Amino acid sequence: MRIETDVKLDFKDVLIRPKRSTLNSRSAVDVSRTFRFLHTGSEWKGFPIIAANMDVTGTMAMARALGKDGALTALHKHYPEAELAKFFAGPDGAGAFYSLGTTAADLKKLAAVAKTTRIRLICLDVANGYAEKFLEVVKRVRDDHPESVVMAGNVVTGDMTEALILAGADIVKIGIGPGSVCTTRRVTGVGYPQLSAIIECADAAHGLKGQVCADGGCTVPGDVAKAFGAGADFVMLGGMLAGHDECDGDIRYEERDGEKVPVGMTFYGMSSETAMKKHSGGVAHYRAAEGKSVETPYRGPVEGTIGEIIGGVRSMMTYIGAAHLKEVSKRTTFVRVTAQTNDVFGG
Repeated sequence: MRIETDVKLDFKDVLIRPKRSTLNSRSAVDVSRTFRFLHTGSEWKGFPIIAANMDVTGTMAMARALGKDGALTALHKHYPEAELAKFFAGPDGAGAFYSLGTTAADLKKLAAVAKTTRIRLICLDVANGYAEKFLEVVKRVRDDHPESVVMAGNVVTGDMTEALILAGADIVKIGIGPGSVCTTRRVTGVGYPQLSAIIECADAAHGLKGQVCADGGCTVPGDVAKAFGAGADFVMLGGMLAGHDECDGDIRYEERDGEKVPVGMTFYGMSSETAMKKHSGGVAHYRAAEGKSVETPYRGPVEGTIGEIIGGVRSMMTYIGAAHLKEVSKRTTFVRVTAQTNDVFGG
């Protein structure tokens, strides 16, 4: 047993300190990024937000909607093979990740879809990215799909970020336990404060010319801004995109003035009892559920929420004088607010 005494921080623990700026308007900033990926040499340009590959948010409808703003969606892995093949053969497929786990069935399904159409983006997603088997699967997917950008995770430390990049991942997904419907920290005691995880893993990835995707913990646009300030190249969102028309959650209606009005929508973690009953027949005897099911308010089209997120990021950039999103991490200074408020982190 050992104890690390270094301070580790979550989004709630810091604010971004404003700086003098020559930017006079939010319209003067560029929120797009252009990335060249390590293992493929291909480029992507857009607003680097990714809808999480959860049943509720990782939908084809979400991909079509977010694509209008240059953002991405990681489709959930439970779509039928034929439906996935048709989607990735169409124009919206370029803005979506094909998601899978590490089972033989997952790999077989990916191979079948890839035979009929090009898959540009692949998301290898497991709760515990520290297993040796996961590294082996990343290597296999990289070998089998050399032209596809591979995102893999989740991990929270620099050493495993480096290992995944060297194994073939272009983007490493960062986060264990911070999601709004994830209970891993409560059930297992395992986790890592998300802001510090992003800072440390981004440093490791960028040294190898890889990228990181901050996955979980963002509840408001300001958290997205902080994630970019910490060095995240992409930010994955689940709860912030739940409750919209483009989601697949069950909608709850109330009768008002003689009409049924949508007021809420179910949202659940992919390790929750709800998800495991839906896809696996229940929680296996050897494990515990590490997610929960909640009701989120019905929010209408996702366009309004994405507009709020983009607006928040734009405003943050004007506060720190960053004309381009790629400059944000270099111009960010975090002020710690939870304790020792005179502490300042950043440059």
